[in-house]
Amino acid sequence: MTKRKILAIDQGTTSSRAILFDVKGTPLKTAQAEHRQFYPQDGWVEHDPEEIWQATMKVVRDALAGATTSDVAAIGITNQRETTVLWDRKTGKAVHPAIVWQDRRTAALCARLKNEGREEMVTAKTGLLLDPYFSGTKLAWLLDNVAGARTRAEKGELAFGTIDSWLVYRLTGGKVHATDATNASRTLLYDIVQGRWDGEILDLLNIPVQVLPEVRDSAASYGETDPTLFGAAIPITGIAGDQQAATVGQACLKEGLMKSTYGTGCFALVNTGPVMAPSHNRLLATIAYAQKGQRTYALEGSIFMAGATIQWLRDGLKLFKTSADSATLALKADPRSRTYMVPAFVGLGAPYWDPEARGAIVGMTRDTGHAEIAKAGLESVCFQTRDLLEAMAADMSAAGLGSPAALRVDGGMVVNDVFCQWLADLTGRPIERPEVIETTALGAAYLAGLGSGLYASLDEIAASWRCERRFEPHIGTDERDAKYAGWKEAVGRVLSQRA
Repeated sequence: MTKRKILAIDQGTTSSRAILFDVKGTPLKTAQAEHRQFYPQDGWVEHDPEEIWQATMKVVRDALAGATTSDVAAIGITNQRETTVLWDRKTGKAVHPAIVWQDRRTAALCARLKNEGREEMVTAKTGLLLDPYFSGTKLAWLLDNVAGARTRAEKGELAFGTIDSWLVYRLTGGKVHATDATNASRTLLYDIVQGRWDGEILDLLNIPVQVLPEVRDSAASYGETDPTLFGAAIPITGIAGDQQAATVGQACLKEGLMKSTYGTGCFALVNTGPVMAPSHNRLLATIAYAQKGQRTYALEGSIFMAGATIQWLRDGLKLFKTSADSATLALKADPRSRTYMVPAFVGLGAPYWDPEARGAIVGMTRDTGHAEIAKAGLESVCFQTRDLLEAMAADMSAAGLGSPAALRVDGGMVVNDVFCQWLADLTGRPIERPEVIETTALGAAYLAGLGSGLYASLDEIAASWRCERRFEPHIGTDERDAKYAGWKEAVGRVLSQRA
């Protein structure tokens, strides 16, 4: 019998999931397990890599329960991208907690490098900005602050990787130390034009090349799982960082197609084709996916707090019991309210890139209550999305590309119809929600299917995308722009370096 199932591992910021798909991209079984977040200092965020590994093993075994591994053609992996792990090659054990993408501990280093005039060189090669968000300065911090780490790394005893590399290393029993081009493109160490680790940047951050993984295509062989883990060896044939995987899952496989994923953060990517389109508006150029030695590029805007804002309203302010209740409460808000929330809890991402900014609620009056604050929280995600769209439209115009006609959305927040409608209203663009919301895992499955030969081409994937519902803007341009002007004023109040 031909193997016709694909297992996707989706290792995220707050949980690990495994989803078993059939060859048509239909989810058959899902398992999920949360893991803890640690905040050892202000602005620091860490994970326990071993806890992530154990959670991943649990969800994979749960997703495969009742199925036979002989039916599974391949495994695809998608992951929280910039989260950084450093481990012992012999034992497979991490030498320090994982430093999460949200962590800001290297802000001072990034600021110093900017002041030295290094950012232009780094951006030209990597498409990225000098920001604590990315893995490179996190790895430099580990080498500088874990006792003996630098010496051991130079001897080849330690291995660095983002979560995909960590999982591949453990899944293969230490036989494969590799990452894919999309995750490499988020490290601040990888020249995305030349397709290689960059010696000049490695020297700048004092990182030995011996510690780095091999970079492979997104659809490629990453070895096989240790047969003792799941009863049989399963090929690993697809890897992509979570936002690039969602781009594939949303079938944004042609120039100008755009998606935005609303999870812990919000990440919008627009396909710019086979040539890197530099950003003049503080967006990121990145690799969307790589197949058969060919790289496809994207522009990306990153928002650090999207679903995490709703979680804070739920758990911190206790405005409602479940995240789904946020819209119910927000609909009770006074429509005349001009309360704005700027959720800069860990700084602001694109297009501001201000790691020192902090959150605020502005425009409150005596009439402001829980409903108005809930609405401001939901609207903050919409306004931040418009920030990204404005910057992307300008960059795409400069690159000779047309502005996207619509925005394809996915992630946990988009099951909320109220949020999707407000997103259309406040961005002024149609919002398209797909039939399969789990597009991040689906993208990993598609890439694994390509890598294993289940799918013949990207065109076969593109033909399978289906829109479940399209939300059209319902408010006028004047009202939309007035609301957005209020948002921009609110952001101006929290920026660390005000004009």
